[in-house]
Amino acid sequence: MNSKIAATFLTEHLRHKIGDARKLCVAFSGGLDSSVLLAGLAELRDTTLPQVELRALHIHHGLSQFADDWMAHCQTFCHQRNIHFSTVKVQVDAKDGGIEAAARTARYQVFAGNLAENETLLTAQHLNDQCETFILALKRGSGTAGLSAMSADSSVHGYRLLRPLLDLSREQLEECAARLQLSWIEDDSNRDARFDRNFLRLDILPALYQRWPHFASATARSALLCAEQETLLDELLSESLTALTDDEGSLSVEGLKAFSAVRRSALLRRWLASCGAKMPSREQLQRIWDEVALSREDAQAQLVLGTLVIRRFRQRLYLLPEFQPLKDVVIRWEPDEKLTLPDGLGYLKVDPDPGLQAAEYVIRQPRTDEKVTVRFKAHGVIEKVGRDRARQAKKLWSELGVPPWQRDRIPLIYYNEQLMAAPGWFTTRQSQPENNEAQWQIVWSALP
Repeated sequence: MNSKIAATFLTEHLRHKIGDARKLCVAFSGGLDSSVLLAGLAELRDTTLPQVELRALHIHHGLSQFADDWMAHCQTFCHQRNIHFSTVKVQVDAKDGGIEAAARTARYQVFAGNLAENETLLTAQHLNDQCETFILALKRGSGTAGLSAMSADSSVHGYRLLRPLLDLSREQLEECAARLQLSWIEDDSNRDARFDRNFLRLDILPALYQRWPHFASATARSALLCAEQETLLDELLSESLTALTDDEGSLSVEGLKAFSAVRRSALLRRWLASCGAKMPSREQLQRIWDEVALSREDAQAQLVLGTLVIRRFRQRLYLLPEFQPLKDVVIRWEPDEKLTLPDGLGYLKVDPDPGLQAAEYVIRQPRTDEKVTVRFKAHGVIEKVGRDRARQAKKLWSELGVPPWQRDRIPLIYYNEQLMAAPGWFTTRQSQPENNEAQWQIVWSALP
């Protein structure tokens, strides 16, 4: 294969793989794989598709003493081919599932925050990478979702992700790179067999490839079959999942009880995936059902899954972020100014002329000896306007249908030590005006 044939083979392959995508951002490490991908796309732009907008994004992890040299190499590579180049430095926290997983998470966070509208991300994983991913999923005991490995065309965090080299072997990429006279970076960490992927690449897979030369292609076919099975299950379970899920995204426990354990687990996985949750292990999935879904009615059971929490309320499962504790927070407020609330809860402001429509939530203005504070925890009994007798705070929240995890996140207006109102929820007897006292309404709004 001479250089012209190599370039033609590569550009034709990439033209077919990118389809109608024209705004392309390549995740460019400077290694063999991404160098072949970027050079091939530049050749495609220059010879066949001049409407392609191509740029390279380099992630500077700072994990190697050569990281600055690699960045400089990538910049030169792009300059020589008239490719817009940018770099982003990230901090990798090895406690986040190990260095490999943490670096991958950091990269995809950067991609999500740096892609332009209608821009497609391209990464350079190839056939041998797919084989490694399949075996690592097998090692973890993954089901068909995990064994599907990497998709050639997918949507991640709201953007399109293409892997156009996924059906080409590393040997083919090396041949293209040599014929095109490309130079690339050899990451020294790729020789460290302490990392699982490197262990497979260095110590295990060479023997398998020698024994079975088509082993990588065979595992890729298995991954594709698993992906097809997952797609079929998605289609078959879509109607049931829609019926079980309400407008808030919560899932019916009673509805799940009607299904077999196998189907229930499949529905739970798809519900979690639709909410962007980390996929649970088999043990975690069983705990979600046993310890959360089937817990006592009065229990406030929950299970932490990554950065999210699964909770139950009134026979429905909810997937929520971990909230900042606010029950002990007390904020002094001068009501002539808008007050921004903590933990993204929006803001409070005063409407001095609420009109008749808001009469239910109008309260008297504070007297000269009363200071206004905002709190998030109600204690004791509450004399709610419209109720015939006082209720314990817990009982009142329950009657109002407020889930337990939201009860300490609703701003409460206090004059000195007396509760006056929960804006939008209730006012208290003590908030009612006497002798033509001035009135106002305190409005709770989401952040713009």
